[in-house]
Amino acid sequence: MELQNIKRVYLIGIGGIGMSGLARYFAHLGCIVCGYDKTSTDLTDQLHHEGIQVIFEDRVDWIPFAFKEPNENTLIIYTPAIPRDSAILNYFKDNGFELFKRSHVLGLISRSMFTIAVAGTHGKTTTSCMIAHILKDSGKDCSAFLGGISSNYNSNVLFGKNNIVVVEADEFDRSFLTLRPDIAVITSMDADHLDIYGNHEHLTESFRQFASQLKENGRLIYHEDLPLTAEGITYSAHGPADVRAVNIRVKDGSFYFDFKNHLEDIKDIKLGIAGLHNIENATAAIEVALKLDIEPALIKRALESFRGVKRRFEYIVKTKEHIYIDDYAHHPEELRAAISSIKTLYPDKKLTTIFQPHLYTRTRDFADGFAEVLDMSDELVMLDIYPARELPIEGVTSDMILSRMQMLNKRKCGKQEAVDLMRTEKPELLLTVGAGDIDQLVQPLKNVLENV
Repeated sequence: MELQNIKRVYLIGIGGIGMSGLARYFAHLGCIVCGYDKTSTDLTDQLHHEGIQVIFEDRVDWIPFAFKEPNENTLIIYTPAIPRDSAILNYFKDNGFELFKRSHVLGLISRSMFTIAVAGTHGKTTTSCMIAHILKDSGKDCSAFLGGISSNYNSNVLFGKNNIVVVEADEFDRSFLTLRPDIAVITSMDADHLDIYGNHEHLTESFRQFASQLKENGRLIYHEDLPLTAEGITYSAHGPADVRAVNIRVKDGSFYFDFKNHLEDIKDIKLGIAGLHNIENATAAIEVALKLDIEPALIKRALESFRGVKRRFEYIVKTKEHIYIDDYAHHPEELRAAISSIKTLYPDKKLTTIFQPHLYTRTRDFADGFAEVLDMSDELVMLDIYPARELPIEGVTSDMILSRMQMLNKRKCGKQEAVDLMRTEKPELLLTVGAGDIDQLVQPLKNVLENV
């Protein structure tokens, strides 16, 4: 397939964060772009306003006529999250079309570009957004395919005028193995996606393979705790490494730190977003920027103006009376990072956490870990599991986590009940966490806390 010949693109699962980025990319190139997804969201609404047609019924007769016959100028992209019995998916399969996974297309796009790929079971979205922002803000420039909506650019895809591309390398379904980066960053390799990998060792082996796929003279940057055997540069904010964040402190509600490697010593870096984990993400991003010969003063300026990613430690309300933070965390270690950072910033405030588990398999595999971390809160409101692509598993509910917790101030309820409860309690420090549809509560909860 030659991408320069493509005139029409149909995306099955167009509303996903990665798929919508590809939709925007091909629309930017002037292609006719449309697609299907199960439900309407703010993101699909934005695609519609950008001239991209999206349908929400899995009906073959709703596929535009121009896409009904195979053609070398037509590209069909799908995500593995689409059910195998999808009528639209099977129409294209049964009628002679060649279908491409999102990851394959991303690999083709980046193949001829200088590629910076950021992988990790957590931290990759924020780190890739940081790198892209530093390149943009410094004038170095880049294109980018991001796994979240950048708050600085209000988009998950950026277009540059040079040959540099920043991509989020997704380990789900081994998608990142389609990439051959010039610079690879690996932030974490915690056990996750065990429904795909079976066990942690298989996941680890995939990351090791990703690390081995650098282009000639490529560079690997990875967290110093990771069990990687490939030659590379290590980074850390809490131990010995080639690249380190030191002198970390909180001043006037903001995080500051110093950066050190064997050549540079950058002092008094102010990070535009909160979180101890984001100090480490910034450390990796700085090392990438230095490898691209960006001046330290420009890196400092960019990090101070970085506004993060939607739903990644995002302040929704920040007043004297109420602090409300929303986060995408859906793995115990992500939760630990979010809660630890909040406790560091607001040690004297009572923390109320609303959590929605994501996937039956993840709940089953990590119930003990979730219970341990959620016990760091002062009050917990637990929602039902968001199933995403999965069918229920007998005996697996969010009660598995609740029953393992030591905290007494905990309860399970529905989403509307949670909003009503917060209207009564008016918590001074609130955190919502989860990767499902808990984001539907953000605006109602914001209204509750701003109208007291």
